[in-house]
Amino acid sequence: QQILDLPHKDYRRARAAAESMIPTTTGAAKAVALVLPELKGKLNGMAMRVPTPNVSIVDLVAELEKDVTAEEVNAELKAAAEGPLKGIL
Repeated sequence: QQILDLPHKDYRRARAAAESMIPTTTGAAKAVALVLPELKGKLNGMAMRVPTPNVSIVDLVAELEKDVTAEEVNAELKAAAEGPLKGIL
């Protein structure tokens, strides 16, 4: 990202890094799909360049077959992180 506002073919990347939040692309979603192939084509990712160290984010939206609570979702994610996805999730 540039330090000053300067010309760029991608107008978002033309903005100064030190003063702007700049949406851009990331490979985070592709990386998740490599680990969880069943999510390939069902996951999208985005990145935002902000005046802090570079960060990528995955915004996960799940369509479930039944109603669940946030606590149930968190428990399943925690179980996966401590079990089959340990060191990944």
